[in-house]
Amino acid sequence: MKRFYVWLGVLLVGSHTLFSQTINPVSLPGITVYSPRVANQESSGNVATPVTALRYEPGVDLEARNSAEGQADIILRGGIFENTGVRVGAVSVLDPQTGHYLAEIPIAPAMLGAPEVLTGTENAFSSLNANVGAVAFGWRRISQAGFGAVAVGDHGFNRQELYQGFVSGSGIGERRLAADIAVARSESDGTIPFGDHRFSRVNGRIQLAGAASQTDLFAGYQEKFFGWPNLYTPFNSKESENLQTMLLAINHRSDRDHGGFIEGGAYYRRNKDDYAFNRLAPLGPVHPFQHTTWSTGAAIGGRHIGESTAVNFRAEVQSDDLKSTSLTFGRYRSRTLAKLSVVPEKSWAIDGTHRAIVKAGFAFDDSNRTGSAVSPIFEVAREQSSGSFRRVYVSFAKTSQLPNYTALNSSKASGLFRGNPDLGRQSSYNVEVGGSGTLAGWEGRAALFHRQDDALVDWTFRRGVTARAANPVDISTAGFEAIARRSWSSCDVVLGYTWLTKDADYRGAVVDASFYALNYARHRFTAAVVMRLPHGFELRLDNVARVQSDNLLRQVGGDETLTTALGVVYRVPSVRGLELSAQADNLWNSNYQDIPAVPASRRQLSAGVRYLW
Repeated sequence: MKRFYVWLGVLLVGSHTLFSQTINPVSLPGITVYSPRVANQESSGNVATPVTALRYEPGVDLEARNSAEGQADIILRGGIFENTGVRVGAVSVLDPQTGHYLAEIPIAPAMLGAPEVLTGTENAFSSLNANVGAVAFGWRRISQAGFGAVAVGDHGFNRQELYQGFVSGSGIGERRLAADIAVARSESDGTIPFGDHRFSRVNGRIQLAGAASQTDLFAGYQEKFFGWPNLYTPFNSKESENLQTMLLAINHRSDRDHGGFIEGGAYYRRNKDDYAFNRLAPLGPVHPFQHTTWSTGAAIGGRHIGESTAVNFRAEVQSDDLKSTSLTFGRYRSRTLAKLSVVPEKSWAIDGTHRAIVKAGFAFDDSNRTGSAVSPIFEVAREQSSGSFRRVYVSFAKTSQLPNYTALNSSKASGLFRGNPDLGRQSSYNVEVGGSGTLAGWEGRAALFHRQDDALVDWTFRRGVTARAANPVDISTAGFEAIARRSWSSCDVVLGYTWLTKDADYRGAVVDASFYALNYARHRFTAAVVMRLPHGFELRLDNVARVQSDNLLRQVGGDETLTTALGVVYRVPSVRGLELSAQADNLWNSNYQDIPAVPASRRQLSAGVRYLW
């Protein structure tokens, strides 16, 4: 913690002294910025994926096995990997087997917009089967541009990537026709023994876009093999996974007057997972942990605006199927989920600069495998067009979701993972107050919230039992989160802070430790800094400092840590579009375990060349 405060103090004092003149925010070239809230847009040890932009995101706590691009659990507001969602365009892209594979989205980040973190009423309205929050990506507009990149590093790391966008002079009416393609691969021996990976991805997209509308047709496929000791079990085994993911998607969005819009889409996803508890053991004709899931979904939603009223609406349906060599217990291996959300709103002018807004509606969740649920959504806000505090609000939202197949269909009495076929619908209740605005040149937002999760499915440890078990828990979470940003002519700074506390009731079950629900940061600080130096140089720093809750499974690395990613980029003045870079992930070589009993990924160094055209 002391190291974090020293770095933060140096960066803030130095940036304020050197770059005191305030101007409009300065952005990096658009094709290389995957999130404006983090400094380093690439991984030092893998190919960039949609999850790469979340590694230092202020509102996201990413828990990684191997690199984040190997396997990453996306955690929002102290939740767990199972109650976070991912939206791409209009649709929620689910993994019905387990939230561990939620981040398996085979899309090049160059095709997507910056991630948006949805919580509270936004999540309750627009996400399917995600009680705490979701990360939403939009489809990026294609331009006539491209890039090629190569990188090498220690531990045998090498990466190659190519992206190209094409814009046709023809189209349909006033809508232009465009397309883009992307290919990428990487491999490494890993930062620890048996932590190797091999990754490849290929994408193609066709786009028809006009001034106020955009239609995207996408196809993507990726293959990923990675190993890691204690990947999922704390038994000192050399585990590995082999994943193949295919995604087909279509999306259409049309913007209307005064901020209204309508957006619809559909997708098909297949994910094949071959998990090895001991990668060195000889395998027979049937692998003991082999799973394939198929997911198909469609959604439509939008916002219709009247003179002083608006109606927000959304409908979504998804179906899934599971084929598995081990998840053969439980009651079913296919299901359908559906959700309808309607939230009207009314606004009143208070005076020339202030107005009040009230939203009141509901979400209806249903499934062919269990009963339905009705969830209220309510928010009162006050907005002003000038002054420091632009918006303040109070909100309440309920959400509902069902467990995934690993929890439902694992054996209850044997094996490495003990499931429970009787797990039912989970409910979450969120109350919060928050606001956003500007102060002394800084833009920021903050929220204070309390969330009650009922029957949340957690994976727990009990002494003397060589397996983790799926147990329902009633858990209350209180938290505060804040993010602030300021830009100068030669420097961008983004700061984040989250505080959490929890109280859990496992309904009488004997639990000695929790792998997920009670593995949370009591305090988490983030600091991202981009400094544009003379002569074409740029310095990028991402920092995360945390004070983690105690956990008897975390026996290495302690409960406090600082993680830093450092990048240096040189844009060659004499060759337009040529970038040379060097990067270090986990600069201080911390051995802190994101997930208790899972070894940390150690320091990774790399250097690369990128040419943009």
